[in-house]
Amino acid sequence: MKIAQVAPLYEAVPPRLYGGTERIVAHLTDALVDLGHDVTLFASADSSTRATLVPMREQAIRLDPDGLHSDLASHLSMLHEVRERQDEFDIIHFHVDLLHFPLFADVASRTLTTLHGRLDLKDLPAVYRRWSRFPMVSISDHQRRPLRFANWAGTVHHGMPPSQYRFSPSAGGNYLAFLGRMSPEKRPDRAIAIAKAAGLPLRIAAKVDVADRAYFREIEPLLDDPSIEFIGEISDADKSDFLGNATALLFPIDWPEPFGLVMIEAMACGTPVIAWPCGAVPEVIDDGVTGRIVDSRAAAVAAVSEVAGYDRMRIRQVFERRFSAQAMARNYAALYERRRRQRSDDTRLLA
Repeated sequence: MKIAQVAPLYEAVPPRLYGGTERIVAHLTDALVDLGHDVTLFASADSSTRATLVPMREQAIRLDPDGLHSDLASHLSMLHEVRERQDEFDIIHFHVDLLHFPLFADVASRTLTTLHGRLDLKDLPAVYRRWSRFPMVSISDHQRRPLRFANWAGTVHHGMPPSQYRFSPSAGGNYLAFLGRMSPEKRPDRAIAIAKAAGLPLRIAAKVDVADRAYFREIEPLLDDPSIEFIGEISDADKSDFLGNATALLFPIDWPEPFGLVMIEAMACGTPVIAWPCGAVPEVIDDGVTGRIVDSRAAAVAAVSEVAGYDRMRIRQVFERRFSAQAMARNYAALYERRRRQRSDDTRLLA
C-alpha cells in the first residue's frame, strides 16, 4: 500500500529531545516500512526515517536558532505539497491536528487523521461537525469522550520499538523518576511530595516550555532539596538508563491525558508506573501488574514499596504485546485497508 505520513514540523521525526507526536510518527513510519508498505514521510529535513523523506523545512521549528519564522506558513506550504501529490497515495495519514480540513475536504475519504491532543476545548465541536467526513483515529478511548459524535474510525494505542529500550531486570538505583514537562497538568510538585514522603530521591528529566516558565519559577524552590535532582530534557539514548534504573516512574497527572507515552517507555524498561486515574491511564496501566493506579498522595507513597517487588520481566512482556511499534503499525494498516475497501465499495455503488 502507498501511504503518506504527514507530520507536524515543530520537531524532527523522531525528536532530538522531548516530543510525543513526532516520535510516534517516526516509529509508525518505520514499522510500516518493515511491514512492506511504500511509505512517504512529509516532515522537516533533519528527520531520520526508513521511508522516503520529503523535506518540508530545513530544520524543525522548536530547535531552529532563528526565532523569526512562521509556523503557519511552514505547515501550509507542506499541505500544499501533499495536495499536489495526493494521487500518488492510497491513503494520506495526517498528524497535524485539524489544519488540513479545508484543503482536503473533497478527498476526505482518502485520508485518516490521528488526533494526538486533548479534545475538551471550547471551539472544537463546531469544527468536527462542519468537517464530519474526515475519518478520525483516537489514541485512547477516553480521548474521544468530548467528541463522541465525531467520525471515529478506531482507536490505536501508541507503540514504541522494543529494541530502543534496554530492559532492566532490577532497579539499579534507589530513586523515583519523573519524565515529561514541567507544567501544572503534569504535577511535578506532586511527584516531589510523594518522593519525599516515601523517603526516596527523585530524579526529574523534564522540558520547560516557554508557556510553563512562570509555573517553573513557582516550584523552583522545591528543587533546592538535596534529594531532588533536576536534570532537564534528555534524549532517547538516555532514557533506558534513566527509567530502567528507577524503582518506579511517577505519573501523578492532573488533566485528561490523551495517552501518556512516558508510561509505556517505562514499561519497556521493565519499570513499574505509579499514576493517577486521569484520562487514558486506566487503558494503559494494568493495575497490579505494570503499576498502580492511585488517587491520593498516601496511596502513592504506599504503592512505592509494593511496585518495587513487581516482576519486571512481566512488565516488559506486557509492553511488547500491547505497545510495540509493530502492534501499532498492524492496527493502523488494518484501518488503512478498511478505508481502501470502503472507497472501492462506494465507487462500485456510484458506477
